[in-house]
Amino acid sequence: MSFKSKGEQSSVSFVSKKWTFLLCLGCFCAGMLFTNSNRVETVPQSKGITRPTAMEAEKLKLISEGCKLKVKEEKHVSKDIIGEVFKTHHAIQTLDKTISNLEMELAAARAAQESLLGGSPLSTDANKAKSSRKRKYLMVIGINTAFSSRKRRDSVRATWMPQGEKQEKLEDEKGIIIRFVIGHSATTGGILDRAIEAENKKHGDFLRLDHVEGYLELSAKTKLYFATAVALWDADFYVKADDDVHVNIATLGETLARHQKNPRVYIGCMKSGPVLSQKGVRYHEPEHWKFGEAGNKYFRHATGQLYAISKDLASYISINQHVLHKYANEDVSLGSWFIGLDVEHIDDRRLCCGTPPDCEWKAQAGNVCVASFDWTCSGICKTADRIKEVHRRCGEGENALWSATF
Repeated sequence: MSFKSKGEQSSVSFVSKKWTFLLCLGCFCAGMLFTNSNRVETVPQSKGITRPTAMEAEKLKLISEGCKLKVKEEKHVSKDIIGEVFKTHHAIQTLDKTISNLEMELAAARAAQESLLGGSPLSTDANKAKSSRKRKYLMVIGINTAFSSRKRRDSVRATWMPQGEKQEKLEDEKGIIIRFVIGHSATTGGILDRAIEAENKKHGDFLRLDHVEGYLELSAKTKLYFATAVALWDADFYVKADDDVHVNIATLGETLARHQKNPRVYIGCMKSGPVLSQKGVRYHEPEHWKFGEAGNKYFRHATGQLYAISKDLASYISINQHVLHKYANEDVSLGSWFIGLDVEHIDDRRLCCGTPPDCEWKAQAGNVCVASFDWTCSGICKTADRIKEVHRRCGEGENALWSATF
């Protein structure tokens, strides 16, 4: 009995320990599963992302503000750099312009030296140029003339062109040079040339060119005139006029003085006449085919009776005179030399007034003309006989010249 009871107690005790162990193990596993499920629900799915602490957030804020400050500093520095680049670019442009001007003056001086060494008969002006080169003039007026135009020249001297002491006063006080421009005959030293030399000794108002005179050579003469004039006199403007035109010098000077700040200006009565292809007619253009179909017109250019160009343009002609193309008509040639250049064309109708009563009416209205002539004659008809009347009725008066300030 007693033996049996002990065996049963041992068996119960063994079973109880076994179930206790299994129960504990099951509880442990259940606890682990419950804990893991909570972690899965609370932890974000993205790896490596953790919620920043308050201290870390403050650090991030400081770093962000530092970045913004750095960006502002970089923008400020970039603006400073852009400003410096702009200033440098402007300085380079100014330097380039200065160098360009110096090159033009040097080339013009070389052209003048070559002309003088080549024996160009520049009368006494070549000697005067050595002493007057440093003098700055307002304008040089070159009056285109021919061997057969003695009466025209005398009529101009008797009206609007000062003579003797007044001529010197005009140059010294007003900075205005006026010369009749002429070359030489086909037979150098012949009777025509001797006549001009004698006339020049009497009046001292000629500019002689190394050029053979001829109507078909007017474009070449005009080119050489500007090249020679810019070499002899340092002026703001160089004017070309015909010897059958009446000119009011003071009004011309005041007109040009308004444009002294413009380095490349071309002033005259701008026109665009037809290109004449028919042979035998006046102003025939042999190279008419260059201007397109029959009936076309020329580009805008100043009429040839009187026009003015600034020093830079005269220097440009002097430097490039060997490659500038010459058309049949002198005024067309000059206009073509400025096509493609940065030149301001100024159309001033006071440079092409008619003879009385046209210029007289305008003068009475307070709009004094610069130049007067008849369109039908491309100058004053019967100049030697009529220019005195034009001067009397349309002239600005001698006092206007001596009281003018340019």
